[in-house]
Amino acid sequence: QVQLVESGGGLVQPGGSLRLSCAASGSIFSGSMFRSYVMGWYRQAPGKQRELVASITSGGSTNYADSVKGRFTISRDNTKNTVSLQMNSLKPEDTAVYYCKAVQSVLGSVWGQGTQVTVSS
Repeated sequence: QVQLVESGGGLVQPGGSLRLSCAASGSIFSGSMFRSYVMGWYRQAPGKQRELVASITSGGSTNYADSVKGRFTISRDNTKNTVSLQMNSLKPEDTAVYYCKAVQSVLGSVWGQGTQVTVSS
């Protein structure tokens, strides 16, 4: 079964930190295939569209939304088929469901089920 499973969400106070992880499993990620995917983190707040937060290519190039630059860091471990999002200096406006996505030019894309992040005092 092909799947992406996110973890690490929760409730944190403003200024705090969380680390999200996404584990990829299944035939399309087996062997060295995972490294061929562009991995991304997206988020969707209530009443808003889903937006890209950060992405990382197979070669390690990263891209961030302006709203998270300098606060969030995306990384990947191709030996463990995982991608992580370190979130520091969290703000209430970072509250959303965070989704992991894998994209590959031939095999298409896969979404995770999402993990809730709530930033509140």
